[in-house]
Amino acid sequence: MSVNEYDPSSVGVKGTLFGLPYTVPSADLVVIPVPWDVTASYGDGASTAPMAILHESPQLDLAIYGFHSPWLLRLAMEQIDEALLNQSKKLRESASVLIAEQEKGSNPEAHLFQEINEGCAEMVDWVYQSAKRFLEEGKICGTLGGDHSTPLGLMRALSDQLEFGILQIDAHMDLRQAYEGFDYSHASIMYHAIQLSGVQSLTQVGIRDFSLEEERYISKSSKPIHVFYDDHIKQLMFKGKTWSEWAKEIVSSLPANVYLSFDIDGLQPSLCPATGTPVPGGLTFEEAVFLVDEVVKSGRKIVGFDLSEVGNGKWDANVGARVLYRLAVNTGLSQGKL
Repeated sequence: MSVNEYDPSSVGVKGTLFGLPYTVPSADLVVIPVPWDVTASYGDGASTAPMAILHESPQLDLAIYGFHSPWLLRLAMEQIDEALLNQSKKLRESASVLIAEQEKGSNPEAHLFQEINEGCAEMVDWVYQSAKRFLEEGKICGTLGGDHSTPLGLMRALSDQLEFGILQIDAHMDLRQAYEGFDYSHASIMYHAIQLSGVQSLTQVGIRDFSLEEERYISKSSKPIHVFYDDHIKQLMFKGKTWSEWAKEIVSSLPANVYLSFDIDGLQPSLCPATGTPVPGGLTFEEAVFLVDEVVKSGRKIVGFDLSEVGNGKWDANVGARVLYRLAVNTGLSQGKL
């Protein structure tokens, strides 16, 4: 279908992202799918999320209250790399054995982790090279995981070009130096990200599962790390503090350029029951959307984003598609593409 023939009220065509008529070469914003969940420490399946979201996305109605014709954002998704998916499946089998051994109290020898760590490093570089190519073409980039280790390459590519702060919506801090022997674990993404030269600060929202190691890292960090714990947010909301007031406080911690990292387990588990590490509590869909809207209304620019840890259930893909659409539209709006 040509752009001129496109009717946003018509039935969405399967196999296209949100039923939109745009191609990757013509797009202003490209979503890079990363079908990878090698180091999943609890539940796996996130590697299949890009395909599941692509399949569910055309059934969305594309109008958004308060937005003028959001479907005019030239948005497209790169093809899913089957070789990357197959490598993920292969290494996941080995990682599962090592995780199971540790859960029994054993300590596998370091050399057993080498193939997995090398494979994960190659995945990070694959994302970096893909993102770098699109950024050099003047396109905006977002990644669609996969587990939360997948967007590090995009963050690196952006860090080569500009400075930004990270806004992380998540149940977890992800600040472990390594986890279960894996250097590029989903639980280590922000440990690596905060060390990038272009990253100025980190703001975490919805945190409710964290370790002593991570708390100590925050206290010693040379860069600002602002943590908005879910328990604290809810305690004060129960006493009358509004989400609007919280959102204003969160946004005030961010610099002019913002990278948005959205782990879907930052939402309430009823919205993402098949995510890898669900945790009671979290944000509602409306609270998360309101916060992202407020970032844009503040005049800040969203320079890139990721959506990670979407589970392999049909409902999870439905919610994930809606989150992805709102992230993309807000990113495009913040950069003058709408």
